[in-house]
Amino acid sequence: MAAPGAWRARSCWFCEVAAATTMEATSREAAPAKSSASGPSAPPALFELCGRAVSAHMGVLESGVWALPGPILQSILPLLNIYYLERIEETALKKGLSTQAIWRRLWDELMKTRPSSLESVTCWRAKFMEAFFSHVLRGTIDVSSDRRLCDQRFSPLLHSSRHVRQLTICNMLQGATELVAEPNRRVLETLASSLHTLKFRHLLFSDVAAQQSLRQLLHQLIHHGAVSQVSLYSWPVPESALFILILTMSAGFWQPGPGGPPCRLCGEVSRGRAPSRDEGSLLLGSRRPRRDAAERCAAALMASRRKNEAKQVPGAAPATRVTRRSTQESLTVGGTDPKKEPHPPATSHEAPGTKRPPSAPAATSSASSSTSSSKRAPANSAPQPKPLKRFKRAAGKKGARTRQGSGAESEDLYDFVFIVAGEKEDGEEMEIGEVACGALDGSDPSCLGLPALEASQRFRSISTLELFTVPLSTEAALTLCHLLSSWVSLESLTLSYNGLGSNIFRLLDSLRALSGQAGCRLRALHLSDLFSPLPILELTRAIVRALPLLRVLSIRVDHPSQRDNPAVPGNAGPPSHIVGDEEIPENCLEQLEMGFPRGAQPAPLLCSVLKASGSLQQLSLDSATFASPQDFGLVLQTLKEYNLALKRLSFHDMNLADCQSEVLFLLQNLTLQEITFSFCRLFEKRPAQFLPEMVAAMKGNSTLKGLRLPGNRLGNAGLLALADVFSEDSSSSLCQLDISSNCIKPDGLLEFAKRLERWGRGAFGHLRLFQNWLDQDAVTAREAIRRLRATCHVVSDSWDSSQAFADYVSTM
Repeated sequence: MAAPGAWRARSCWFCEVAAATTMEATSREAAPAKSSASGPSAPPALFELCGRAVSAHMGVLESGVWALPGPILQSILPLLNIYYLERIEETALKKGLSTQAIWRRLWDELMKTRPSSLESVTCWRAKFMEAFFSHVLRGTIDVSSDRRLCDQRFSPLLHSSRHVRQLTICNMLQGATELVAEPNRRVLETLASSLHTLKFRHLLFSDVAAQQSLRQLLHQLIHHGAVSQVSLYSWPVPESALFILILTMSAGFWQPGPGGPPCRLCGEVSRGRAPSRDEGSLLLGSRRPRRDAAERCAAALMASRRKNEAKQVPGAAPATRVTRRSTQESLTVGGTDPKKEPHPPATSHEAPGTKRPPSAPAATSSASSSTSSSKRAPANSAPQPKPLKRFKRAAGKKGARTRQGSGAESEDLYDFVFIVAGEKEDGEEMEIGEVACGALDGSDPSCLGLPALEASQRFRSISTLELFTVPLSTEAALTLCHLLSSWVSLESLTLSYNGLGSNIFRLLDSLRALSGQAGCRLRALHLSDLFSPLPILELTRAIVRALPLLRVLSIRVDHPSQRDNPAVPGNAGPPSHIVGDEEIPENCLEQLEMGFPRGAQPAPLLCSVLKASGSLQQLSLDSATFASPQDFGLVLQTLKEYNLALKRLSFHDMNLADCQSEVLFLLQNLTLQEITFSFCRLFEKRPAQFLPEMVAAMKGNSTLKGLRLPGNRLGNAGLLALADVFSEDSSSSLCQLDISSNCIKPDGLLEFAKRLERWGRGAFGHLRLFQNWLDQDAVTAREAIRRLRATCHVVSDSWDSSQAFADYVSTM
């Protein structure tokens, strides 16, 4: 603590500044002032004048302001701009001052948005500066419009970048180009150490320049930075090249784009290559004998396209067959001289007798003929699918393969694929479609002549990948599957409503391959979709078998859909190694959440998963339907016998009106600590008999800590019966009770509060009262909540009960 003499000296210094400011303000006020219609405004207080002067000259007075006594500094803090307010934070804390209220007011006045009710803001300074950074980067806020945001001595982006933990890139990659620009080099370096989460929302189609900037940004933030999570949201029509770029960079793969600047951190020098107009060339790279994940996906996709095309075109030649040896030769032999390339005959896509210009080379692929014809087509003609490019063997060289001339460079990512016409060889020939499917079904990708992913240059990769409402096309799903098979640093994977369909089998094979990798860290998988070619319980069994070390599994399927999403064409059903009757080996599951489609579920399949999950601590079943109460009882009995570590159990949107004995069985379980019955229609039948039985079971359970009963139409009578759980003769240790959406009225809640006071149980924890009919008598409701807050923490809301008139009529 400063000595009294020093304190007086600093106070005198502040008084000198105040006097000078007052004289300046007085001289200005002496001049004639124009009167306004609203009348003269009250003159500012002396202290406020001093504070404004100090704030305007902080570049000179900063060190002196930091040394001011706490009471004076506390009054100056609200007058500082955001840059000095952020810089003085540490000094203010040492003097016992908090700036949280100031930052909250700045948020309300400048950001003008209300944080989500589910969000718990621990530091308003960090939240404000992070949002301020994003607004400045996108150009959605004008820093010159408010004196608190404008200061020529500071860079808004650089000053706020160290508070950014989460960055969102939207639409056409706005902000990516600005961040990689040379003037913002220090901003990017700061982000590389502070940023943890990178989000993409509502992406649209972008040009190659923007994607090149994004490539550099991801390389800096992921490969040389601290970003550990990448999330993609709401991308209805994903651009294949951009999606593959984000995935491959997130997985740690790096390949500089053509003509891009060298990376200062890794010391790589971009090789001079002719710029290409398509993003595919940036990913695949030229003059490299090996293929990366994107190119392998392209090979598999084009093989499938070619096979379908051959079926649709009448009189088409049979599917090309390739050998592993010839495929490998095609990857290692360079292109031959275009002048020596022979002109092949016209293909089936060309009309007989078609004349070409003498200078034009003969079309050696249906792709080139399709491209040329599309240029001659009218503008309003429908776009035609691009056929597969084919390559002809060089004359006089049996094993050599050649490309088309360099002038016919493709504009499509998937034309960077060698499809080789070779002769059959005993024991090695395979139809190309079968080769692709075999490689994608979990076998070694070297069967396509492609080296494993580990052969490519890899950097640091992220640990959490989330894809929300991003439809995965075939090529995108193949890319993801190939990357997953060796993505050992991945700890959490979320795939939400991606339209996987039959690609779920390839995903399972990739996860199985990943699980076999040394150092695999995948411990959490969240999978949800509208349809699934597998029943949800069979899919769960397959996932648990593929990932025995998984700790958290959340799976949801909205509709059963083997008819809507058939298996791979040509297959009678799912692969036998995915769906089998063999027992599930012991796994490490600790948390299992399942959302079921409509229809009765086979209890034995669920029981088999539970029996193999001896470490299960939390189980949640949503919309599960069983053929009979006996099946539900079988599941509960399995939990009691095999899942001794189970602590939390949740049921949502299940009709348990006929399973009252099973519910009582659960409430008597002395290992469970929290039980949730959410919208389960518990008291629909025999409420007068069932409620006393339920209360008696709970009074004898000393281990149950939390009970959640939202949406069960408990009513006033049920609430008063439940109050007996807290009576003097009860051994219950219940400390959390959720009775939201239960048609509770203010008078019933008031009587409930009086009974708790009478029994004197003291504070028992949390009570949730959302969406009850408390607005019918506001005075009584306030009195009830006041009494309840003496015994517990009450969480309620101002809900309009008129919206629940149907529920009211049904319970009259």
